[in-house]
Amino acid sequence: MRVDSHQHFWRYSREGQAWIDDSMSVLQRDFMPPELERELEQAGVEASVAVQVGQSLAETQFLLGLAQQHPFIRGVVGWVDLRDPELERTLETLAADERFKGVRHIVQSEPAGFLADPAFRAGVARLARFDLSYDVLVYAHQLPEAVDFVRALPQVRFVLDHLAKPQIRAGRLEPWREHLRELSQSPNVACKLSGLVTEASWNAWRPDDLRPFIDAAVESFGPSRLLVGSDWPVCTLAGSHREVMEIFRDYFASFSTAEQAAIFGDTATRVYRLSA
Repeated sequence: MRVDSHQHFWRYSREGQAWIDDSMSVLQRDFMPPELERELEQAGVEASVAVQVGQSLAETQFLLGLAQQHPFIRGVVGWVDLRDPELERTLETLAADERFKGVRHIVQSEPAGFLADPAFRAGVARLARFDLSYDVLVYAHQLPEAVDFVRALPQVRFVLDHLAKPQIRAGRLEPWREHLRELSQSPNVACKLSGLVTEASWNAWRPDDLRPFIDAAVESFGPSRLLVGSDWPVCTLAGSHREVMEIFRDYFASFSTAEQAAIFGDTATRVYRLSA
């Protein structure tokens, strides 16, 4: 099963999507499942994982509702307050829906030291009881904190989003590449190949700009711990769903059939516990 492991949906409002400023005007509209389903069909992709962009339980319920209506959405990575004293009850309720697969918090917007907070770590640790994963969303400079974070929670499955947003536009590989290698030493971490074109020059990127960063991910994690995601519709700031998926199709064309199967679907299916 081929899986787009990272995409988003929203009904647009300035208040609800306050992070979309006027430089991102292309995103200032609704993005809903029928539109993505057409893109997936053209790309030969059967399933997707919807990932939160807003930090509210209401959005998590919204995504789960869409997944119930559109079977191609095989999983939802939502948001919950991981420091809430009632977290256990919330997770029990959400996990009753088989399409609820994991949790994400937008740590890239949090102050230094956030991932070391004992209450936050305790909340992430509780995910293991429900067989849920945790998506790590950080900037490149936060990777050392992420290394300590995942090492402290070996019982949790982690997925690094967007390669930790390396400085592709500037072509700066270090120290990001070394920190990525350190993170990959924790076997409970998978790495999502997503969000790359928007870290490059939106109007002037070329596949060769991305190649050294994909190389680093392959060298660190290997095909068995990599999964591909479009980051649609955010990717449309710099390229279409088709263009993004073609980057990976072309890059991995020389890899073995088994390696391609892992990267384009099997790893996502395993990490997110997706049904066939």
